[in-house]
Amino acid sequence: MRVAILDLALQRGRGKSFCPSDVARALAADWRPLMPEVRAVAAAMPDIMATQGGVEVDPLAAKGPIRLRLR
Repeated sequence: MRVAILDLALQRGRGKSFCPSDVARALAADWRPLMPEVRAVAAAMPDIMATQGGVEVDPLAAKGPIRLRLR
C-alpha cells in the first residue's frame, strides 16, 4: 500500500493531489473496505500530506473526503 501511494503521488507530481480511493481502487475491486487502511498508511508516510479544502489535515482525524499529495 505504501508503494501504491508513493507511486501515485510521483505520477501526479509535486503540487497535484489525488483521492485515497484512487489507491484503494488500484489495489482491489472491492476497494471501499481498504479506505481506513489507506488513510492510516498515508498518515505514517513523512513524504505524503493529506489536505481538506487545501489545508493540511491529519488523515486519521479528518471527517469527510481528503486528498493526498507529496509534501
